[in-house]
Amino acid sequence: MNGSRIAAVGHYQPARVLTNEDLAGMVDTSDEWITSRVGIRTRHIAGPDEPVDELAGHAAAKALAAAGLAPGDIDLVLVATSTAIDRSPNMAARVAARLGIPSPAAMDINVVCAGFTHALATADHAVRAGAATRALVIGADKMSDVTDWSDRTTCVLVGDGAGAAVVEASEDAGIGPVLWGSVPEMGHAVRIEGQPARFAQEGQSVYRWATTQLPAIARRACERAGLGPEDLAGVVLHQANLRIIEPLAEKLGAVNAVVARDVTESGNTSAASIPLALSKLVEQGRISGGDPVLLFGFGGNLSYAGQVIRCP
Repeated sequence: MNGSRIAAVGHYQPARVLTNEDLAGMVDTSDEWITSRVGIRTRHIAGPDEPVDELAGHAAAKALAAAGLAPGDIDLVLVATSTAIDRSPNMAARVAARLGIPSPAAMDINVVCAGFTHALATADHAVRAGAATRALVIGADKMSDVTDWSDRTTCVLVGDGAGAAVVEASEDAGIGPVLWGSVPEMGHAVRIEGQPARFAQEGQSVYRWATTQLPAIARRACERAGLGPEDLAGVVLHQANLRIIEPLAEKLGAVNAVVARDVTESGNTSAASIPLALSKLVEQGRISGGDPVLLFGFGGNLSYAGQVIRCP
């Protein structure tokens, strides 16, 4: 085998939906204020009895079922998250226990909003190197746990959820070379800090960075896969804010691609946002098996990671 591929995807969101009208009753805001600035209309919020590993487990179980695999077929579990409350056991081990996966390597990856694409690259490398046979790669975050619900600049953004992918060996490279990096000296621009931990960001700094610096980086990720942006059938960017997604996609030049806009109904779900949006596009039939799709995560630490995948 010369590469790896995504065999199947799955996603999960909590049942409770929080609307802009609901938020207007909690803080000084309105539906017009929120939609005009970030494009979000609804978001899903997990309850106190729904921990991160439960969200992740539901998404992973759906991906396993879609791939026609049993838990025993998995030997690597990677969970991208920045909202785990406990240090140990990690989320990956807890998900493996929930699903009954026997003796996997189990690791958490914390690159905040770029976590899933970092984890996907790590799984691709492990499978191609022969260190794993099949991997479960999950992005899961419960942003409601780290949100100040009295701060209208951040509480209107966030949602909870999970998305997962099964990665396995392939004769062809179904996961393209990753392009990743960071701007560590600007790490303060997006933070989850303190006791209790709270999400905060410098919105204008993030907006300028994302809309001016990231289009060229995303194009380079396409080049590494031997494609131009015009060859893409889909673009799944981190679902941070519609006012970031749309100009970034336009500057990228993916004129023939379906652009994921799941942020409008899910909010910013951090590491969950890319696999969640990808799984919905697959489920809705908006992209087809074999289609080239750019996945591009960015955000916390001012980190980024992107790769072109072939749609499962």
